[in-house]
Amino acid sequence: MLGFPLLYRKRPEPHIGGMALLKIARMGHPVLRARAAEIEDPQAPWVRRLVEDMIETMEDAGGTGIAAPQVHLSYRIVVFRVDADRITDLPGDSEQALTALINPIVEPVGSERAYGWEGCLSVPGLRGVVPRYLTVRYRGIDLDGNRIEREAAGFHARVVQHEFDHLDGILYPQRMTDHRLLVFTEELQRHPIDVAAILAESEPR
Repeated sequence: MLGFPLLYRKRPEPHIGGMALLKIARMGHPVLRARAAEIEDPQAPWVRRLVEDMIETMEDAGGTGIAAPQVHLSYRIVVFRVDADRITDLPGDSEQALTALINPIVEPVGSERAYGWEGCLSVPGLRGVVPRYLTVRYRGIDLDGNRIEREAAGFHARVVQHEFDHLDGILYPQRMTDHRLLVFTEELQRHPIDVAAILAESEPR
């Protein structure tokens, strides 16, 4: 049986509700480059406590999702939500309540991709334009041991792919095809970018 991770025993000071804010790993830390380990017992008490702290950390940081490696724990756990104001009109792009998945797997449905802006709690202050599969199918285990399987499109699919990448040691800048579209968020707000024009310039002629 997988025991309580030694690294996780050194928890930050708990606050209201008994949960803790965890330190977020930033790009360059080795934990973000490693393939995360599978969880042998998704219903273990330490897994639930870790997920609760991940949620608290994500919400405090204003994120849409977070993966365990981002809090310095190399396990295959992700947490995410999809708010109604972020979805598109694509079938399968729907609002999703807060979801925690253990040992998740994601597979593309078809080969169509779309470009979109992404940010990351582990790459603070930056935004980048990333190609992602337009539709994916994903599955995993929830905290009660139930199997979850969904098909997602649009922003829902983008969030899933972004978070699942963390489990294989991949950050969104590695997925980018044109690094002229990796910018500071503050500069993007001051100087909007014509993404289509830049992408057109980079296409083979």
